[in-house]
Amino acid sequence: MKRLFGSWIFIVLMLVLDIYVFQSLKLVTASLSVRPRLIIHGVYWSFTVIAVLLFLLLPYFSLETLPRFVRTYLFAIVTGFFIAKLVAALFFLVDDLRRFVQWGGGKALNLVNSNNPIADSSITRSVFLSWLGIGVGGGLFGTLLYGFSNKYRYRVEKVKLKFDKLPAPFRGMKLVHISDIHAGSLEDKEAVKKGVELIMAQKPDLVLFTGDLVNNVATEMDELKSVFSGIQAPMGVFSVLGNHDYGDYVRWNSEQEKEQNLNNLKGVHRDMGWRLLLNEHQILEKDGHQIALIGIENWGAKGNFSRYGDLGKAYAGTENHPFKILMSHDPSHWEAEVCKHYGDIDLMLSGHTHGMQFGVEIPGFRWSPVQYMYRQWAGVYSKTEQKLYVNRGFGFLGYPGRVGILPEITLIELTS
Repeated sequence: MKRLFGSWIFIVLMLVLDIYVFQSLKLVTASLSVRPRLIIHGVYWSFTVIAVLLFLLLPYFSLETLPRFVRTYLFAIVTGFFIAKLVAALFFLVDDLRRFVQWGGGKALNLVNSNNPIADSSITRSVFLSWLGIGVGGGLFGTLLYGFSNKYRYRVEKVKLKFDKLPAPFRGMKLVHISDIHAGSLEDKEAVKKGVELIMAQKPDLVLFTGDLVNNVATEMDELKSVFSGIQAPMGVFSVLGNHDYGDYVRWNSEQEKEQNLNNLKGVHRDMGWRLLLNEHQILEKDGHQIALIGIENWGAKGNFSRYGDLGKAYAGTENHPFKILMSHDPSHWEAEVCKHYGDIDLMLSGHTHGMQFGVEIPGFRWSPVQYMYRQWAGVYSKTEQKLYVNRGFGFLGYPGRVGILPEITLIELTS
């Protein structure tokens, strides 16, 4: 009942936004002939009708029972259109506030509809801001649609990290870091194969995966297990669990069913030849020297993300090793616990944020909406002698695309 009530609240807010934006759409299309104007208006309202139907029907269905197309592209298009209208509405609000100040409160109430006759200069500004708002909103919507084509455009990010404590035999070691595969979202098996081939083309000594192999259930890996089994390295392939791997976002018939799903997922790691670290560590040895690889279960300091990780347990026994790498899915763990209590952990590897799959990364400037929740959201971060690397994710979740933040394969070379 509460879920249905929430859907109705959102529908009402969405309709208010639609009506508000439509006033400006009518203004900028007023000069068109009847047929194109009706087509534009019809397309505009068709998104609203689809969105209303989705939200009305959603409480009666489990998301997993819906066709994958509905769960990915249709939801993404409707959501993207809503966001675009929200952005456009900000420009229209500026115009309404301007007219409120210019004409006074009483007159402004009669000017909510932009078609009302007002002074020529005011109409010019209103038309300009209406066009600007629609242009920016439409541009954003078009960008989100374009992003669909980027979801398998894997990029190799090459990074050199210097550590004074790194034992000599490990200098120059190449490790590939991947994260957030989200198998339930991956539809193009051949494209994923090319991503795996790109990983192997880096000739890594070691491969580390930092969680979220699936969206929710272990069976998502049925078609892809043979593909990811192709990831191999001389020093091994190691992995940890992410927040999505526990099945916390699925309605299970019983706790036993949920537990069995997690056991099945652990079996997938084993079948692929990946060594899953569950609050434990592994000693890596080369030419008589050793470093410690620590892997913990999910531990999040932001939002309501789960805390299954036990770093104290995983860390125990590594105290005397000169160099330590920690695999922890959520980057918020770094400042919340690692830097405060484990100052001898040299490098932490994380994922989780995906860079929100949307942002801008150009030399000298980076921005993504996710940075307002996570201080560390992509790339390298340092604090005293400790370093954190946040991978942007191999797969995708929710929005089936990437804008400005491409799927990442990280090649890290350790130096001293």
